[in-house]
Parts: sequence; structure tokens; C-alpha cells
Amino acid sequence: MQGLRKVREQQFLQQIIDNSSDAIFVIDKFGNVLFANAGAGKFMGYKAEELIGKNVEDLLKEGLYDWSPTMKAIKTRSLVSGNVRNNRGVQSMATSNPLIDENGDIVMVITNAREKNVIDEYIAALEKEKTTVNRYKTAVEYLSEMDLESKEIVAESQQMRQIIEVSNVIAKTDSTVMLIGETGTGKEVMARHIHRNSFRSKEPFIPVNCAAIPHELLESEFFGYVRGAFSGANPQGKPGLIEVADNGTLFLDEIAELPLAMQSKLLRVLESSEVQRLGDTSIYKANVRFIAATNKDLKAMISQKLFRSDLYYRLNVIPIKLPPLKERAEDILIFAHKFLKELNKKYALKKAFSAQATQAFLDYSWPGNVRELRNVIERLVITSTSDILYFEYDLECLPEIDIAYQGTLKSVMKAVEEKYIHQMLAECGGRVDEAARRLGVHRTMLYRKKNNEFK
Repeated sequence: MQGLRKVREQQFLQQIIDNSSDAIFVIDKFGNVLFANAGAGKFMGYKAEELIGKNVEDLLKEGLYDWSPTMKAIKTRSLVSGNVRNNRGVQSMATSNPLIDENGDIVMVITNAREKNVIDEYIAALEKEKTTVNRYKTAVEYLSEMDLESKEIVAESQQMRQIIEVSNVIAKTDSTVMLIGETGTGKEVMARHIHRNSFRSKEPFIPVNCAAIPHELLESEFFGYVRGAFSGANPQGKPGLIEVADNGTLFLDEIAELPLAMQSKLLRVLESSEVQRLGDTSIYKANVRFIAATNKDLKAMISQKLFRSDLYYRLNVIPIKLPPLKERAEDILIFAHKFLKELNKKYALKKAFSAQATQAFLDYSWPGNVRELRNVIERLVITSTSDILYFEYDLECLPEIDIAYQGTLKSVMKAVEEKYIHQMLAECGGRVDEAARRLGVHRTMLYRKKNNEFK
């Protein structure tokens, strides 16, 4: 009974070895085959059992393969590895390891071999995995440097609601989008909204300010480079922004700032979806959705030969024009309260807008658009000593000379006095007592001037 179980165990072990993807080959110290599995037999063109008892030197004379790492392991008494080619041109990566007893004699040599094309496939898969990991690592490092505050879209006005409806439809496609609008109108916010509502939302959104990258670094930043591509480069190489954005969205802000040479290279990517790192010989496909943005008249730049017309038409597939803040008054207070809430949370404050500030926000034209509004509110929150915020937009934005030196002496003096009083009230957070003290006048006089004389 015990003998039967031992036979079954041996058969079971033989099945395991024969089903190994590696060729396993064992010889004695004279080069005679003691054991060979099915993989070894397949490589040599024999059945495994037919190899038992044959000598490696005889197999070499038959021309079954070009050299024997097992015999070299016997001669050198050390581990030997290398590529072995059989008579059908199949290459295997073989490793022969001699087993030595306590007397220093070789007992046997065990050889493992695996077809080289299988190893190459493994290496390629590992390299691809490594590239993917590096791509995501670069994306994380790149995005960690971004200011991601206030990136949610605000659309209370009818204009913006219509734009949002259109963008939600566009988001479900891979069409290239051109966002057009003044500085500070929220072009990046819109680009993020399109990405967030697209089928690529779980992949990277990579925003790039084309004006912020030095011209000499544009190609390496966009396309990346391999190890040793140029002096001073990362010794491990670096994926470019297009590669980092693979399967995701690449947002090209201030596209008009790209020099003509870089415009040509970008056009090639848009036409072929092919990218090549600097110093590399291989080309890979880039599955990227492009969204571009500009605050300039690209058609005028085309006529001035500052922007390529073919690139313009490649990018301008679906143009979206974002209106300035002054044309969407309904959004002003929504933005203002949103920014105030964020800043209160950030600094653990309880600031609130006065009725005066709310009206002043609506009266002001906001030439810097949403960005200027946020900066103004941050300045008010940080500099005001009161929890009630006031905003004197004329002090913020009108030229100093406009109201100070026009008309009669009496009118000029009145204008200067009015401006200085409003400035002091703003600095004191609207507290009349404090402003009167600093101005050196009685609070009753200040009330009278504020409420009557300046109306």
C-alpha cells in the first residue's frame, strides 16, 4: 500500500514538472542525462523519456543546439547562464547550476530554460507597467503643485447655464475644444468641468500654462526624454506631459504663447496621435483629449503669421466663448459668497459682507473677472479688522488723478476729502468711531459728511 502511494506521489510530481513552462534538464558529472521534462524534450526535438541516458556531447554533435551551459558549468564548477539556440532557431534563456557535495565533487547539474520570446514579453510587460507607474507618479507630482482651490464651476446666469448645457454634451465626446475668453473668466474651471463629466474622468487632467514654460524646455516638457538624452536631464528619463495625460485630458492654457516651432510639433501629435520622447527611437500612440484656451484673437495672429492656421483649425473644432464677469452679474454675488466661505474656513474666521460691499460688487466692472474678484475678497478678509466687510471699488480701481484734480478748488477739495474718508472707513471696517478718531474729527461730523455732504 505504501509502495503504491509512493508511485502515485512520483507520478504527481512528474505531472507538475512536465507542466512547468520551463524546460528542466538534469545531468550527472559526466554529462549523461538523468532527467528531462516535457519542456526540455520539446526544445531538443525529442520525447522527454528518449533523452534519458544520452550524453550532452552527443546531443551537441547531433546539432540539436549551439552550445551547452551544462558542460560549461561542469568545467567552471560555477553557475552559468546564457541564450541557447536550437536547430529550429528557437532561443531559450538557460541557467545551469552545479550541485557540489561535501567533498567538493559535482553530483549533478540542474538546468532551467525558458524561451527567450516569453522572457522578452515579460520584460516588455514590466517596462510597460513601469512606464505606467512613472506616468501616474509624474501626474501626481505635477498635480500636487497645482492650486486646486475654487475650481468648481458657478453658473447662476442664463448665459453660463446655456454654456454648461452645451459643455455637458461636448464632454461625452473626444472632440477638441477651444475655450475663448478674457483673462480670469474661468477657462481652466470650464476645462475641468468638461473632463469631470467625460468618459475620461478617472484618468489624469493635466493643465499646462504654455506661457509659463521657457521656450527651450517646451519640447522636453511636452514629449519627455529618455536617459542620457541631454546633459542635466533626469538620469532616469522623464515622461512628457502628453504621455502623462494618456487616456485623459491635456488642457493647453494660453495656447497663443506657443512658438511656431512648437506649434508644428503639436500639430503632428494632433494629426497622428503619435509621440516620441527626445533621444528615443520608439514611437507610441497617445490617446489624449485636447482642450485649448486663449484670450487672444488667433485669427488676427494667423494673419500676422504668429499662429499656424492648420493648428488653429485642428484646435477650434468646438469653440466655447466664456463671457466676462461684467456680462453675468447674477454670478458675481454667488462667486463672492463662495470665495468668502472658503477663506473663512481656511482662516477660521466669521467675516460677512456689508450691504455696501454687496452693492459695490454689483456696481464694479471687474476688468480682471473672477480672478480679480477672488483676489479682492481675499484682501478684504485678510486686511479688515472687522467681521463686517466693506468694499470701495473706486479706491481699488480708479486712477489716482481722475477725481482729484479736475474742476474748481472747492470741488477738488471735496473730492479729496470724500476719497480719504471712504478710505479710512474701509480701513476701519466701517466703524465710524474708529475712523473719526483716526481722522481727528467728531463722530457727528463724520456721520454728517458721510451721509449728507457726499450724496
